[in-house]
Amino acid sequence: MLPVPNRVARWLIGHRNLLAALAIVLAAASVERSRHLEFARSIDTMFDRTNPALVPYRRMARAFGSSEVVLAVYDDPELFTVAGINKLREITERLESLPGINSATSLASTPLGNRIINIEDSPTARKLVALMEGYTIGTDHRTAAVVCVLAPSSATLNSPRAQALSKADTVDAIRLLMQSFPAGTVAGEPVMLRDGFAMLERDGNLLGTSAALLAGAVLLFAFRSIRWLVVPLAVVLLALWTTRGVLALTQLKLTMVSTMLSAMITVVAIATVVHLIVEFRRQREAGLEPAVALERTITLLFWPVIGAIATDVIGFGSLAASRVGPVHDFGIMTAIGALMVLLSVALTVPFLALCGRFDSNPRQAWGEGVLERGLDRLVKRIVRRPVAILAGSIVVVTVSIVGMVWLDVETDFTKNFRADSPIVASYDMIESRLGGAGMWDVLVPASDPINGAVLSKVDRLSHRLREEVTVVDSDGERRPGLTKVMSVADVITAISPMTLERLESTKIGNWLVTTAMKLLEEQLPQLNRVLVGHDPQDDSIWLRILLRARERQSSQTKRSLIDQVKKIVAEEFPPRSGRPGGEVTGVFVLLSQLVESMISDQWFTFSLAAGGIFLLLAISFSSPLLAMVALIPNALPIFVVLGLLGWAGERVNMGTAMIAAVSMGLSVDSSIHYIAAFRRRLAAGQTISAALETAHQTAGRAMIFSTLALVVGFLALLTSGFIPTVSFGALSCLTLTGGLLGNLVVLPVLLALLSRWIQPGCL
Repeated sequence: MLPVPNRVARWLIGHRNLLAALAIVLAAASVERSRHLEFARSIDTMFDRTNPALVPYRRMARAFGSSEVVLAVYDDPELFTVAGINKLREITERLESLPGINSATSLASTPLGNRIINIEDSPTARKLVALMEGYTIGTDHRTAAVVCVLAPSSATLNSPRAQALSKADTVDAIRLLMQSFPAGTVAGEPVMLRDGFAMLERDGNLLGTSAALLAGAVLLFAFRSIRWLVVPLAVVLLALWTTRGVLALTQLKLTMVSTMLSAMITVVAIATVVHLIVEFRRQREAGLEPAVALERTITLLFWPVIGAIATDVIGFGSLAASRVGPVHDFGIMTAIGALMVLLSVALTVPFLALCGRFDSNPRQAWGEGVLERGLDRLVKRIVRRPVAILAGSIVVVTVSIVGMVWLDVETDFTKNFRADSPIVASYDMIESRLGGAGMWDVLVPASDPINGAVLSKVDRLSHRLREEVTVVDSDGERRPGLTKVMSVADVITAISPMTLERLESTKIGNWLVTTAMKLLEEQLPQLNRVLVGHDPQDDSIWLRILLRARERQSSQTKRSLIDQVKKIVAEEFPPRSGRPGGEVTGVFVLLSQLVESMISDQWFTFSLAAGGIFLLLAISFSSPLLAMVALIPNALPIFVVLGLLGWAGERVNMGTAMIAAVSMGLSVDSSIHYIAAFRRRLAAGQTISAALETAHQTAGRAMIFSTLALVVGFLALLTSGFIPTVSFGALSCLTLTGGLLGNLVVLPVLLALLSRWIQPGCL
């Protein structure tokens, strides 16, 4: 009985017409299903469902609808005039009348009306303006902000996509209105999600196509054949569509890092097909007929291709162990994509390679003879001086890796977008004029009705947060770390003639507090809804303290701020008798944790990928030694690239944090093909030098073509408006290039040095 690779090769070639028809049907079905593929547009989907940080965030969303607030900001040098307040009132009313807006609050919404501008003569006006500074007005008294609370998603919109589009329409309507005013802009989480995901959805459709076309241009140059340009592009497109179809069928949703999915599938597909093309060309040059040459190619590369796809699945799949939602989902998606590449190769390559007689042979690239001679000279040098080359490589790697000590995390979320994007412009205005773009919250439990004792405790907590939470500035001096702290206690203090300490001490004082709370609910319902919430899940009452801090601070400073606030909140509102105490939450807190979680997960997922790939290769090669030899030249470039980032002072973002496991899965493919070619030649009786030379001319040449095509293809990612995608593309280019050097230099050096312990074989 023929071996499995021979039988599979004959079956694929014999049924190539049926398989091509199946590919067309599958592509059509996948295109139809992929229309239902959606983006996960909520920020809490970026975290593991078991993450304890989501508990208070979801409580805040239930009690206050905090994730549905849009700030509409504009500049008015005459704000503190009757005309300025009337203009602000008109804008506030126009915003509140827009579809999808539940309420709108501004400085013009106070019970004082136009008298709010009399800060010189009215203590109450002065207190209210001071209270609203950093919330609805800048300290410059010319930057006005309207706090727009979006209405809950309509029950008639039965899909998340429809709900997201409805909110996007609301955000667009607010932005259109504000564009007619000086420096008019909008900001807030709904704006960030609307703009961010629109950009990512556009990137996802464009970048995959661009990457494939750029890579295709390189392949056209490399093989000078229209047919052998169509073959890899057909595999890429079918793999992309079937992957998207499977994702839609399994109801997986695209996330913030999913724009890289198309590029990753393109990488795997082109790398796989290029090895097939190079081997097919070699068989044709040996005089074999096309069908026989293709059968021989599939037979020789059957196990290497299966092994390479398996390592891709393991490398990508290791990301599923991440606690960060987008990374977890990306791991699953890319693993599915790698499997779809294998299916697409089986369905399309036999038919496209053998249909008709036109342009049936891939040709040599212009100047490929120079490449051939260069590879031969490289092998000769490696065989002559393996120890010296290895020692030099170790020195370069060691020096580079030292730079990892200085790697730091980028926690400024605005740095995820280009400087000229609307998101950055909006956050710049808030950062400079409203005291900081970092918006977060403290939630504290309250009694029902709210009494003077609770408000006094909240007031004491607010005071401690203002006074005790500090950061060290560039001059080494300590300054307040929070630019705004506002609670319902501050509102009551601003409008009450008595202090909270006096109000809490008597029954009549508590009655006055209860009365004041009712008046607040009646006269400032929008502000009341922001500061006083009801959690329907357990029928509890919560008070909210609004915090604002600078967004553009180091990760260490942000961690320090959050830790200081948590410590003070726990001291003032500790949990009691099974009831929760005070909680610290908000987008500022979640995003500060996000990239740090990705970094901590990176080495865990990398270890899983390396361990899983090592185990697979040890079984496949029947040699733990060969498995280790295959891993080393592919792991080292990852450490070198990350070390160079540290030396250069570059910060690590979401794109950087995934590079280790992904690159390991990608680069080791070439090692498998190289070692398989090397062992086949040893089994044929060739010497170590001759076996390395053949491996260089076959697998090595395919590596060069595929890496060149992929690096050029990845340049498409550099045009993205989402900086983590740009970082991922740039680092992928570097690690792919490093992997190529590792497999052309370090791998053969190791094989030459350890050849006495390497057994010949097929894989």
